[in-house]
Amino acid sequence: MKETLKYLKMIEVYDTRQPWKVLHSAAEIIGISFFAMIANANDCVNIQHFAEEHEDFLREYFELKNGIPSHDTIQRTFSMIPPKVLQDFRNHFNELLNTDEGDKIRKILGIDGKTQRGNGRDDQKANHIVSAVDDTGYCLGEKRVNDKSNEITAIPELLDSLNIRGHIVTTDAMGAQKEIAQKIRKKGADYVLALKGNQGTLYNDVKLYFSDPDFLAQSSYHKTVEKARGGIEKLEYWQTEDIGWLTQKPDWYGLKSICMTRNTITKKGQTTIEERYFISSLKSDVKEMGRAIRGHWMVESYHWQLDVTFREDSDRTINKHVAYNLNIMRKLALNILKMLDVGRKNVSLTKKRYILSCNPKKYIDQLLKI
Repeated sequence: MKETLKYLKMIEVYDTRQPWKVLHSAAEIIGISFFAMIANANDCVNIQHFAEEHEDFLREYFELKNGIPSHDTIQRTFSMIPPKVLQDFRNHFNELLNTDEGDKIRKILGIDGKTQRGNGRDDQKANHIVSAVDDTGYCLGEKRVNDKSNEITAIPELLDSLNIRGHIVTTDAMGAQKEIAQKIRKKGADYVLALKGNQGTLYNDVKLYFSDPDFLAQSSYHKTVEKARGGIEKLEYWQTEDIGWLTQKPDWYGLKSICMTRNTITKKGQTTIEERYFISSLKSDVKEMGRAIRGHWMVESYHWQLDVTFREDSDRTINKHVAYNLNIMRKLALNILKMLDVGRKNVSLTKKRYILSCNPKKYIDQLLKI
C-alpha cells in the first residue's frame, strides 16, 4: 500500500499557487493530513501539531524540504483541491481494502445526509453532505448539497457517481421520490424507501393496509429478537406483493412490494413500540427486506462516528470547500481505522486513534505494508 502514496502526485496538477511562492507541495500536505487524521487530528491546527511532533517519522515518506507547513497553509491547500481528487484517493484505498467478491456480493447501500454544524454561521448555512455507506461500514461516495437546494437533488447526483448495479439502495423518507426510484432501477439496482407523512396518501394507504389483521396475516413475516441498548429488542417484518389496489403504483418505477416493521423494545420494565412503512422494488423476500432495512442503520452509525470519533461538529472551519474536503479525509481515515489491527480486542475507534497517536510510526508502517 506504500505505493498508494504515489497516487497523491496527481494532486500537484490542481495546485493553483504561484510556483515561486510554493514552499510545501500539495501532495505532501494531503499525505501528512492523511496520517494525522488516522492518529487523532481533527482539523488543520491538529494536523500541524501532529506533523511538528513527528517530523522525523514523516521524513521517511515525505521530503519536507521546507519543514512543516502551518495550519494556514494546510487550509489554503484544502481550499483549492477539487473534492473529486480526494474522493478518488479514498476510493482507491477502498478498492485495496475490499476483500470480498465485488459485484457477486449484493450490498446494501444506505444513503443519508449529515450537516456539518460547526460550519454554519448567522450569515451562512452549514454544509449538508449526502453520503453512501455500504453494509460493511465503508463510505463509497458523498455529495455536498447546494445551498439553494436539498437532498432530493443531491441524491441523484450521488447515484450517478456510483456503480450500484445489482445492489440494494436504501434511503430515509426524504429520499422517497419518484425520480430517485426511477434512477435506481434504471441503473440496475433495487430500492427500499422509507415512507412518512411527506408522501401523503401513499403513506396513509400503506399504513391502512397493514392495520387490517387479515391483510397482515396474509403477508410474509419474519422476526428477530436480540439484546440491544440494555434491553430486549424484537423486530418484526411484514412484506407483500399484493399492491394491485395501490393507486400510486404506476407512479413508482419498478415498485413490487410494500413492507411494515414493528420495533418493540422492553427496557427496565417499560415497553415502547415503533412502526415504520416502506416501498420497494424487491419481490417478496421478507428476510432480504429485513436485511436491507437493518443495513440502512450503517450510514447512520457512520455519521455518528464522524461526530463522536472525529468531533466533526466541533470543527469551526468557515470555508465550506475546506470543510467538505476535511469531511472526505475523515471518511478515508474512518475506513482505514475499521480494518487496522492495533493488537487489542474490542477497541473503539476513538481508542484506536489514541493508540495510533502514541506510536504512529509503528502502526502507519504496518498499514503501508499491507
